[in-house]
Amino acid sequence: MRLIIPPSLRHRRYRLLWFGMMISIAGTQMQIWSIFWHIRTLTDQPIALGGVGLARIIPVIFFSLIGGAVADVANRRKVMFITQTALALGALALAMLTINGRIELWQIYALTALQAVAIAFDTPARQSLVPNLVPPRDLPNAFSMGSLAFQTGAIVGPALSGLVIAYLGQPYTYLINSISYLAVILALLLMGPVEQDMGGEKRASISLSSIREGIQFIIGQPIILSTMVLDFFATFFSSANTLMPIFARDILKVGVVEYGWLSSAQSIGAVGAALVMSQIKQIQRQGPTFLISVVVFGVATIFFGLAKSFWLAMLALIFVGAADSVSTIIRNTIRQLQTPDYLRGRMTSVNQIFFMGGPQLGEVEAGVAAQIFGAPIAVISGGVGCILAVVWIARRWPQIARYNGDEPIRAGAIAD
Repeated sequence: MRLIIPPSLRHRRYRLLWFGMMISIAGTQMQIWSIFWHIRTLTDQPIALGGVGLARIIPVIFFSLIGGAVADVANRRKVMFITQTALALGALALAMLTINGRIELWQIYALTALQAVAIAFDTPARQSLVPNLVPPRDLPNAFSMGSLAFQTGAIVGPALSGLVIAYLGQPYTYLINSISYLAVILALLLMGPVEQDMGGEKRASISLSSIREGIQFIIGQPIILSTMVLDFFATFFSSANTLMPIFARDILKVGVVEYGWLSSAQSIGAVGAALVMSQIKQIQRQGPTFLISVVVFGVATIFFGLAKSFWLAMLALIFVGAADSVSTIIRNTIRQLQTPDYLRGRMTSVNQIFFMGGPQLGEVEAGVAAQIFGAPIAVISGGVGCILAVVWIARRWPQIARYNGDEPIRAGAIAD
């Protein structure tokens, strides 16, 4: 297959955002996995790792719908300036507390929660901005490249976390993350003003009625709703990232550097899948492909739970990441192409509750299950639950199994 320049990267403003996000995501992922390791050094209780999930999801539940309304009524680029700055300051606070030797569990939870508030506003603005940077024909490729950027950063970040902790120390993972946000801020500065559709007479406002309008839209779109519900249950059952330090130290008997590679394994698989999909001009039979990818996600999770060696665990996690990448690209494309621009922020905010709520609450569930039954049983049972969720969704919303990807687009995007 001849390698071609992805269509979305031919658009300067998207290209700037793409490179900036790749750098920032690497820093963010380094911090996420470093926090897990940090907590494991402060306590040996699995349930303490699950507390990170609560610290992330509670602010999203409370602020995400407001963040979606803000993304539809305010300038999305300016919203990102504010949120990216707030995220950088949160990471800097973690670094300073750790350097001074004053960090405690409650401070990690509190700063994680404050960063989650910023994310509740950042994600709707960022995802809704993408269709304003590329034309509709290039939007599937933009989300494929977005997934590639995320997963590339998610390979580099966790791998660096182990190396940085081992050779520089825990606080430098937070400090480097703080600096990495400057890449997105610079990209936003360089891209200049970005036009967006405010809906004309349907112009959104930050009110209960506008939030209700976004929720009602999703309820009335079975294709969008089914992908959100499946996303929630699949990640709820199969989220075991917080248990990775336990698998590394107590089951696989490896050190912090190997822990970093285990943390990167899912992203290695995801990058491979995203690279392949970025070369596919039109993804056919998107609905069935989406459902199959989630089944593979669950099966690979089961194999990870059963693994007793480092390399088998790595292989299983690579398949987990590849399957997740395929499902992510397809569901993001479906949602953005089937949502009018003036509703995209609110649609994304509701979706954020599902796609963040699943893994974050899943981390809490995994922590509790590991506390009671042990880490392997927590992971294996989660993989089984993921597969059962696919069966239920396919029966509850048969439209998703029939979705091909060439259905009419509800609204175009504004772009150069």
